[in-house]
Order: sequence, then C-alpha cells, then structure tokens
Amino acid sequence: MDWFVKAAIDSPSILSIIVISAISAIGLQLGKIKVFNVSLGVTFVFFVGIVAGHFNLGLNSDMLAFAQNFGLILFVYALGLQVGPGFFSSLKKGGLKLNMLALGVILLGMLFTVIFSYASDISLPNMVGILCGATTNTPALGAAQQALKQITGGDSKMIADMALATAVAYPLGVVGVILAIVLLRKLFVPKETYSKPHEKKDNATYVGEFHITNPAIEGKSIREIMKLSPKKFVISRIWRDGKVTIPTSECLLQHDDHLLIISIKSDVEHIKVLFGEQENVDWNKEDIDWNHIDNSQLVSRRIIVTHSKVNGMKLGALKLRNIYGINITRINRAGIELLPLPNLALQIGDRITVVGEKASIDNVAKILGDEIKRLKSPHLIAIFVGIALGLILGALPIPFPGMDFPIKLGIAGGPIIVGILMGAFGPRFRMTTYTTQSANLLMRQFGLTVYLACLGIGAGEHFFDTVFQTEGLVWIGFGFLLTVIPVIIIAIVAMKIYNINYAKSVGMLCGSMANPMALNYVNSVIDDDDPSVAYATVYPVSMFARIILAQLLLMLLY
Repeated sequence: MDWFVKAAIDSPSILSIIVISAISAIGLQLGKIKVFNVSLGVTFVFFVGIVAGHFNLGLNSDMLAFAQNFGLILFVYALGLQVGPGFFSSLKKGGLKLNMLALGVILLGMLFTVIFSYASDISLPNMVGILCGATTNTPALGAAQQALKQITGGDSKMIADMALATAVAYPLGVVGVILAIVLLRKLFVPKETYSKPHEKKDNATYVGEFHITNPAIEGKSIREIMKLSPKKFVISRIWRDGKVTIPTSECLLQHDDHLLIISIKSDVEHIKVLFGEQENVDWNKEDIDWNHIDNSQLVSRRIIVTHSKVNGMKLGALKLRNIYGINITRINRAGIELLPLPNLALQIGDRITVVGEKASIDNVAKILGDEIKRLKSPHLIAIFVGIALGLILGALPIPFPGMDFPIKLGIAGGPIIVGILMGAFGPRFRMTTYTTQSANLLMRQFGLTVYLACLGIGAGEHFFDTVFQTEGLVWIGFGFLLTVIPVIIIAIVAMKIYNINYAKSVGMLCGSMANPMALNYVNSVIDDDDPSVAYATVYPVSMFARIILAQLLLMLLY
C-alpha cells in the first residue's frame, strides 16, 4: 500500500476524486434500500459523505470546492433545460392555482424561518440551513451558501454550519411530509374511498367520434367552424358515404357526416353541442388498429422532429395539411400530449402522429427529419454556451433598493434561469437545446451526486457532535415544524377553500417541497395519476422559487 500512500501525497486531487467516487457509489447503492416503501435515493450520498467527513480525511479543499460547485452548476442547468419547455405553460389555467398554492407553502416556510430565528438564539443562516433540510432541498442550500459567501466574504465556518443544519434536519424533512400526508388523508378522505381511484384529469388528450346533426353548421367549412368555436380541437378524419377522407381547412361539412375529433376531455360536451351527437365508441384505447378502421389507403405513423430547420417553426407555417393532404392528430413532447394547433412551435424531439397516404407521409417525414440517430448525438454547444451564460448572469450585480451591496444570483440562480430560458425559447432562435430524457437525467444525477458527496464531506466533521447535543435536538424540532406547518395550512386551504381533491393537493405539496420520496409514498396508496401530474405542474416553479428566494432571504434580512 506504500505506492497508494505515495500517489495520494503526490496527487491530492486524485485522492479526492477516488474518495468522492467511492462515497457516491456506496451512497447510491444504499439509496436503493426501502423502508416502509420509501427510499432516500441519491440523497443517501449526502449521509455517506457525512460519515466520511467525520473521519477528517484531509482531502484537498480546492478540489472539493471545485467539484461541489461544478456538480451544483451541472444539476441546476440540466434541471432548467428539463423544465423549460413546460415552465411557462404550467402557469396557465388550472396550473396557475396549483402553483400559487405551492408558492404559498414556500413563502410560509420562509416566514416561519424568520420568526423562529428571531424567537430563538439560532442565527438566520443556520435557520435557513434548517429550512433547506426540512424541505429536502439541497440545491436551495447551495444557492443560500453562495449568498452567504457573498455577504460574509467567504466565512468557511458559517457556510459549513449551514450545511450541518441541513444535514441534521433532513431525515425528518422526508418523514415529516409523509406524516402530514397520512394525517390529511385521515382527516379529509373517507375510509370507504381509499381504494377508489379519483376522477381522471379532464385536460387529457381525448379522441372521439361525433355525428353531425346540427343544421347550423351544415355547409360551413372547417375553417369557419374553428373561428366560431372558443374551444380548440382537430378534425382528423371524415366518414361520408362509406368513404374515409382527411379533411382540409376548406372542407365543407354535411349533414350525417361522422367526424373523428381530437380534443381535451373537458371540451367534449362543448363539441357535442356544436356538432350534434357523440358516438359511443372508445377511440382512446391504445390497441386500436387505426389502419383497419380506415378501410382505405390511409395509414397512421409517428414521426420524430429531428431536422434543425424545423426547430422553432410554428406548425401552421409548414402548411403540411394543404400541401400533402395529411392530418396531424397528436404531438407528444417529453411524455405530454399536446393538441396540434397552428400556433404551436415545434421542437427537436417532438413525436408527431400523422395520418394520410403512405407516400404523403413519407414526404412529410423527410421535412420533419425522422432520423432517430440525430437525437442520439449530443448537442453539446447549447450545454456549454448555456452554462457560460448562466455563470455570467449569476455574477452580474443587480442593484436592489435599500441594500448596501447588489444582489447576485450566484452559481445556482444564474444557470437555472438560463437553462429554463434555453429550454423554453431556444428553439425559436433555431438553437437545438434538445437532450434525450436519459441524457438529461444523467447530467442531473451526476451533478447532484457529486455535489451531495462534497457537501456531506464538508458537513461531516462536526455532525455527530452536534446531533447528540441539545442544540442538535432543537434544530431537529424546528426543522420538523418548518416541514409540517406550511404543508398542513396550505393543504387545508387547497381542499376546503378551493375544493381541490386530495390526490391533486398532496401531489402539489410534494412538488412544492421538491420531495420525490413523499411522492413515491403517495403513488403507492393512491390509484391515480393526479398526484404525479400535480407534482410535475408545480415542481419547476417551486424549485426555481426556492433557489432564488433562499438567497434573497439572506441578502435582505441578514
């Protein structure tokens, strides 16, 4: 082993990498263990790092600081790219209400953080660390540490103490949300409904057959009807005199026509009134033989957008229906079904369901790309450019009234903002920001794992000395209160005042706390996808808000 000791002395950076890798591997393996159907996942790396840090391994501090910062940057930027395409759309309609409630959870948590800090002898930075642990949000901790470094000029002890406070409060942060969810279920959900699935979301994509019996629309073109209707839908096919055709916008509708229409489920009643009758046929089944029902030369095919020239173009600008006589019935983006409306901007990776003659579909495929190999090639330019712009934005001093020094978004706030903007608007500027789900997940998990390993090493030196003392127990108690109180208050508001069902409410609460472990528990006891949908709706805004507000809280009040 002399050679290893010599190598460690000669190259301390190599030793640091070996230790970080070992901590990450052990933590990820232990994170697979489930207790009461709940696992800590990647977060276990944090606690393995704490154990390693307790033994004071004497690792290179510069190397640890670089790895920790780079891991955080990679995580928040990849997160921004992931949530960017759906970030602004999540603020619309029903999503706005859920996001406002989620922000209520966050603001209440910060309000109680300030109150508890003033009511006790715990400093505001340490109480913010407790809040980050109570909400199981280590990226917010990274942002808060950057703000504290700016305020104090880099006081290493205060920064380490903040991480220590997070580590102490973290375990009950996971358990506290689950306990609150269990309590809410016992208080607001009758036992006889436990095993019954909740009503499915009404904004799901819906396919239905409608029979024209309304004389008011006979002889009108599809274009005219679409202008008159406040609801958006797509007429995919028309059955007339035993023949199936794909309609153009100038097609005139006639009495007794049968239409295959794609819409969202909540608009079905409106469409039924518009056309006259709805046929009792379930077109939403995944095993439907679309080619067989046409009884013609029409085929259905899913085409993937891979051509860079199409990236960011509006669907209507391509005029595919008029030129090629095809119909686009559905667009799937990152697992979300979208209506193919003319003003929808296409993005690399969109999966488009096209119906028409085979030759026409082949021509459309050439325009859109449909080359899966292109998606497998990483678009690294957008990643490096985005990270550079994010760090520049994070270092930009922003004057704030009443403050002696300007605010900086830091290495957490800048990259996540640029990531969101790149994901949302990059395609409009012909910039390919698409990454496969697996590639994005790899970036996020790798960055977060490295960050947590280094964070744990830094917090581990004094962890056990603190957690078994009175101070540590006080921190745990305040952390539990910061977890449970905001969740209970907003849950009551959501279910009693806004009449949001239990499944959506708890999904929203899990998303506002950025707590996937609690969501796993919810999904194990609720036979519905409402919790996951609500979680995904509020998660982007909640994560962004926690990262930014954690910094502002310290900059304004400390």
